[in-house]
Amino acid sequence: MKTRNDAQSRREVMGGLAKGLEVIRAFTRDSPSLTLSEIASRAKLPAATARRCLLTLAELGYVMQSGRDFLLRPKVLELGAAYLDSMNIEVLTKTYLEDLASQTGDSAALSVLDGTQIVYVARASIRTLLRLEAHVGSRFPAYATSMGRVLLAGLGPERLQNYFETAAFLALTDRTVTDRAKLMKLIDESRRNGYAAVEDELAYGVVAVAVPVYDQSHRVVAALNTSSHSKKITKTKLVRDRLTMLQEVSAQISRELQRVPGLALSAQV
Repeated sequence: MKTRNDAQSRREVMGGLAKGLEVIRAFTRDSPSLTLSEIASRAKLPAATARRCLLTLAELGYVMQSGRDFLLRPKVLELGAAYLDSMNIEVLTKTYLEDLASQTGDSAALSVLDGTQIVYVARASIRTLLRLEAHVGSRFPAYATSMGRVLLAGLGPERLQNYFETAAFLALTDRTVTDRAKLMKLIDESRRNGYAAVEDELAYGVVAVAVPVYDQSHRVVAALNTSSHSKKITKTKLVRDRLTMLQEVSAQISRELQRVPGLALSAQV
């Protein structure tokens, strides 16, 4: 039996917002590019309604159009970043990062992709060796970081293309890779190998290796890294000595995130 409260709740629901979210959810890894009719069908909306939603999302920067097709833009990732931040990931992963930092004697961090940058959502450090000291909330350009390349490797082709169309590639040191073709190759290598490593690219002295963190559907939702000073350890040695350890901690964090009810449900959608 429906109650007055049920009717009141329905009146307060924002139908337009619900329809816009259905339009966003129409896109999947297998269907990153869709026509208006395909979106309307998947979202179970009239074509005119779906079109208004798409125009609004495009105006806000969440969707773009290429010919007859529509694609999600990287700004959509901000929604996921906000969700991870709201779960207080720093507390959730504190023990894992502290253990990793303790084992290596250096720093460990977890980040998510937000537009063209990575954002630190958790971090632990035994001692500070770097001039470029990061903290929770720190932002760095994705292309010049190990975690950024891992996160970019987790994007689909269209979203990755959108990233390259919107990001600015500046030389932060004389070792920063800014050539788009070379960066794409490095991202492809990261996708194949399951990790990325950088040395003196973000700043002189910074050497790091990162691996992806996954949800229940094996989607990349974050990146985990261990970092040190390049005068203390080379990139090659860092990968050789710490990659297995890093992958084990990533697997533990992935399992931990999968036990979070909201993340588990979102992975089933």
